[in-house]
Amino acid sequence: MGYRPAFLDLSFDLKDLQAGLTVAIVALPLSLAIAIASDVGPDRGLVTAIVGGFLVSAMGGTRHQIGGPAGAFIVLVAGCVAAIGIDGLILATMLSGAMLAVLGLLRLGGTIRLVPYPVILGFTAGIAVIIAASQLRDLLGLTLSVPEPAALLPKLSALWQARATADPQVIGVALTAVAVIVIAQRLAPRLPTLLLGIVAATLAAQVLDAPSVFDRFGALPAGLPMPMLPTLDWASVHAALPFAVGFTLLGAIESLLSAMVADQMAGTRMRPDDELIGQGLANIGAGLFGGFCVTGTIARTATNVKAGSRGPASGMIHAALLLAFLIVAAPLVGAIPLAGLAGLLMIVAWKMIEWHAMISLTRIDRPEAGVMAATFLGVVLHDLTTGILIGMALTGMLFIARMSREGTAHAPATDPDGPADRMVIHLSGPVFFGSVARIEGALARIDAHPRLLLLDMSQVTLIDRSGAQMIRDLSDRLARRGTRVVAVHARPVLRAGLHGSVTVAEDSARL
Repeated sequence: MGYRPAFLDLSFDLKDLQAGLTVAIVALPLSLAIAIASDVGPDRGLVTAIVGGFLVSAMGGTRHQIGGPAGAFIVLVAGCVAAIGIDGLILATMLSGAMLAVLGLLRLGGTIRLVPYPVILGFTAGIAVIIAASQLRDLLGLTLSVPEPAALLPKLSALWQARATADPQVIGVALTAVAVIVIAQRLAPRLPTLLLGIVAATLAAQVLDAPSVFDRFGALPAGLPMPMLPTLDWASVHAALPFAVGFTLLGAIESLLSAMVADQMAGTRMRPDDELIGQGLANIGAGLFGGFCVTGTIARTATNVKAGSRGPASGMIHAALLLAFLIVAAPLVGAIPLAGLAGLLMIVAWKMIEWHAMISLTRIDRPEAGVMAATFLGVVLHDLTTGILIGMALTGMLFIARMSREGTAHAPATDPDGPADRMVIHLSGPVFFGSVARIEGALARIDAHPRLLLLDMSQVTLIDRSGAQMIRDLSDRLARRGTRVVAVHARPVLRAGLHGSVTVAEDSARL
């Protein structure tokens, strides 16, 4: 089946208008906060939410996905800006969009979901810690004598050394935002709690004179910029490519996880390949207008479903409302205090960590909890890519160790239906490189010298070349004793794997 964008199923309901308005209220402060934390400026956050958010809803493969800038990208985006600048970030975003679209066209959407859950838990928790650490300076009003380090431990050291410069007024604004959001979420969760917190912080900042978005970034443009291509030459592409790969992997995982959440909540079924194509087009579109990485966002998508979304129209409406706000009320955005946005991101970081799932995993499965912890440490002490590689490598080793215990060879027994000079060995489970040593040890203990040794393969689930070679070695060794080895009851796929290694028969009746 070919690519089918979501807008082809477009319909409109008043519930979509309500959901779009609700999501726009949530997305406004988040887009500003994530952009500022990513060192790209608040206007680019809104551009990303408007252009990218519209295209994710219109061109993706889900009915309820809401796209925009995501907290998980803060570390990658900030690192990209520090290394190759804003122009390089835009190029990396567009390259990532092309990669995502290619993944979708190659029908690889389903494979992205093979990332193990413990790796996702550790990865997300690591990102949350890094986000929280990145907000401490604005949260406390610290003044650093040197540029703030990017790595976590040097960053915390530098912030600790500057602790004497903490500004009580700035802290008061941040606490106002946090307190209002937390209290509102407990007492009136249906209200736009994030926006209420930012409004309260903005009012407090007028009294306490805390630094605002305008103080750091100047006035915001009242509308979208003209589309423009970034610098396209080999040197620029070569520099942007590693960041584009990181954006692609993280964006694919994040967007498909978000779509899975929407499916569970709404009872729908996404088209993962179409979703990746839509995400790719959204990143290309956002980059053309000076935005950065777009992905499906779990919190905003869940809000969209809860608010009554009937289809992709609500996501498109949310983007249009954000554009209207930017055109009409850009000066109001400039008055938002940086400390208020830092407090908001602290709450986002806290909620990113799935505390209950992590505690449950620790109690239920210690080895997988170890994978989660190793992924977390790799992310916070090195970088995101290292964390994922460590987690995937350890998961693979754990899987092999567990599968190797499943492969067994039962003690030989006399075939009750045949002559006494026959023996039957029952193999079971996977016969692969991880279980070869275990099975080979059991087979080596055979003392008898039957004329015929039958390997019952009826309970074997898979066999690889290492397993086939082990059986071939067994057959050659026993042949020198005058024993013929035959594999029986093997499924067709296993018979193909055994070809050239041992004689294969349908059953033992004619042997």
